[in-house]
Amino acid sequence: MEEAEHIKDSVQTCIDSHKDQLYSLSLDIWSCPELSGEETHAHDTLVRFFSTDAAWTVEGSYKLPTAFRATWGPGKGVGDGDEVPVVNVGFLCEYDALPGIGHACGHNLIAEVGAAAAVGLKGAVEKHTDLPVRVKITVLGTPAEEDIGGKIDLLNAGAFADIDVVFMAHPAQQDASFLPCVALDGPIVKYHGKASHASAAPWEGVNALDAAVLAYNNLSVLRQQLKPEWRVHGVIKHGGLRPYIIPAYTELEFYLRTPLVKDLSDLKAKAEACFRAAATATGCQVEITYPNPAYYNILPNDTLAKLYENNGKALGIQFPKQPSKFSGSTDFGNVSFVVPGIHPFFYIGTEAPNHTEEYTEAAGAEKAQLYTLRTAKALAMTAVDVVCCPDLLRRVREDFSQAKVKQEK
Repeated sequence: MEEAEHIKDSVQTCIDSHKDQLYSLSLDIWSCPELSGEETHAHDTLVRFFSTDAAWTVEGSYKLPTAFRATWGPGKGVGDGDEVPVVNVGFLCEYDALPGIGHACGHNLIAEVGAAAAVGLKGAVEKHTDLPVRVKITVLGTPAEEDIGGKIDLLNAGAFADIDVVFMAHPAQQDASFLPCVALDGPIVKYHGKASHASAAPWEGVNALDAAVLAYNNLSVLRQQLKPEWRVHGVIKHGGLRPYIIPAYTELEFYLRTPLVKDLSDLKAKAEACFRAAATATGCQVEITYPNPAYYNILPNDTLAKLYENNGKALGIQFPKQPSKFSGSTDFGNVSFVVPGIHPFFYIGTEAPNHTEEYTEAAGAEKAQLYTLRTAKALAMTAVDVVCCPDLLRRVREDFSQAKVKQEK
């Protein structure tokens, strides 16, 4: 492992040498926030970043209009022959923003971490060629995490098919090698009634707003009987046109969350009973659809988590006691069921919650750079451990298989 430590030193040196370009990349994305699926500027900025080095093969609009792929390698390994296995290390970049408050979840920093870790690993592997494997690096730009789940579309399109281990990191209020992100599904509920004059002939109408209000209240009452870790929350997106018209159409959007994806079906059945009961009570017709795929919970990988913590501590990262519960969701969960991976969280210099204006400001501040690049180094150094020690990669794969079996019980 002595060789691995030398490679890790090279990772740090390489990332430090690119720190100005990396901050510029992050700030460029932060300054032009784009909603899920509309991230053309962020896409183009990242494509340009990797295209400046001819060693990267860069594909814009890769399988999705605002996704991209940048690949390098495989590099040289000991013997440099066909008998030397190739390990494809994946790094993920997110870059969509939130409506009204921009990069309040710090996805510009996720993009920077992914790019920095990839550049750092590439530079180190180029310098140290005596590895037991040939290293390939794949960077995927994964759009629309906040809304439609771009990673799920990329999974279905085969973008992760040849990746052996995958890394990304998300800004938060503390450093953590793992937080138990929960599964999520999002129903859209539409009620169809009959319009009528609300004063002259209300008895002629079928009030879709009454159905929406009843449904909302039904869900509020249901919360009393839900498990403590289950979450139900939503909004009325369309409640009618004018007070003097009995609403003929209303629409609600809800999020349903459970710690494990296998429990989602139970919560969905309970929620749908509430939606249908409101239709029955008011005489409305109801449509319940799930326009986007469900987000899975993240599978833990103990080997990768321990490696990441060791590398992080060597860089000065502190890992306070991690919360046993966490109610956020991410489409990386779906990836973690297909490819062994890690999704740590990192402090950026503020205790402000994500999805606030204060966090938007922090995500673009120069102060966040120390923490962001330190996280990128820890990710790349963890990748070094995996490619330098075939036994570690075997253990990572075993953790992955065991975690999947555990989830199904």
